[in-house]
Amino acid sequence: MRSMQGAVVWVACCLALVACGKPPPPPMPPPSVGFVVLKTEPVTLTTELPGRVSALESSDVRPQINGVIRKRDFVEGSLVQAGQVLYEIEDAPYRAALLTAQGQLAQAEANIRSTQLQADRYKQLVAINGVSKQDADNAEAAAEQARATVVIQRGALKTAQVNLDFTRIRAPISGRIGRSLITPGGLVQSGQANALATIQQMGEVYVDITQSASDLLNLRAAMSGGDITQPAPDSARVQLVLPNGETYPLEGVLKFADVTVDPTSGAVILRATFPNPSASLLPGLYVSARVIEGVRQQGLLAPQAGISHNERGEPTALVLGAGNVIVQRKVTTQQSIGPNWVVTSGLNPGDKLIVDGLLNLNPGAKVNAHPAAGS
Repeated sequence: MRSMQGAVVWVACCLALVACGKPPPPPMPPPSVGFVVLKTEPVTLTTELPGRVSALESSDVRPQINGVIRKRDFVEGSLVQAGQVLYEIEDAPYRAALLTAQGQLAQAEANIRSTQLQADRYKQLVAINGVSKQDADNAEAAAEQARATVVIQRGALKTAQVNLDFTRIRAPISGRIGRSLITPGGLVQSGQANALATIQQMGEVYVDITQSASDLLNLRAAMSGGDITQPAPDSARVQLVLPNGETYPLEGVLKFADVTVDPTSGAVILRATFPNPSASLLPGLYVSARVIEGVRQQGLLAPQAGISHNERGEPTALVLGAGNVIVQRKVTTQQSIGPNWVVTSGLNPGDKLIVDGLLNLNPGAKVNAHPAAGS
């Protein structure tokens, strides 16, 4: 038993001697990282905002007299021209009213001659005391009243003619007409709440874009400070992203910004116009609009691969300090442009931003740095 214990001790001593004679392993080389050198350049700032399509012109078709619809003269969804007859109202009562007005006018005109002749005779007779001055004045007043009655009857005739014309309900504007909300045989009334149909001009459409007032104020402050220049009117272009994710092939032009802030939403409305030759932009359609807000002359672009977030969700970046030592910076980003972030604080032109080899990289570590591929 003692001999076995001695053998174990001897083996342990031998192993210790061997270990003491082995040289220590060489130190690990510093990790290799790739960097890009940041620089400033003019950056076009865009923002994506919600918008809604509305027709350039829209008009409700409404009756101006009472009656029963006799006929509809258009195809729903078709193009109509201003002045085109859309509906016909039963016109028999209005034709009868026109004939009555014509007869009353003729009667009034005939009455003018007799009253005027009597007034002329009385004027001659009063000179020789053949009639009293009062009778002569009454005859002259009757003649004047007859002439006034003619004017009234001419107005009544004109009204009857207008009402007869209103039995043909015509298109107030040119455009594409929607569905009809009434059928032949339906009763319509002047001043009714419901329109018979709606016509919209869709060859060109408006897109009303909503932007928060605070963003607009920040943009104007940056413009007044000279950091951002406003694009020229002919370059204030807008692109649309449709609800299916596709980009509308034609660009629009930003026309104006509203002068009033909506008190309920705190937003202002920007209005753009878009050509719509294929009528694919339908009124009421919700879209996303990419608006060119301005150009930041000294914009600093940082690759998105070099921007991460700490445990608080704050954007951070790792840059090369003196002696290739890693330094962490907190940064502020404005928006993304392609594969880059627009950085407004935390980084400076000339900084070497690490974009490759970030895995398990800690601030304060020394690294072997080289320009990143493609930089």
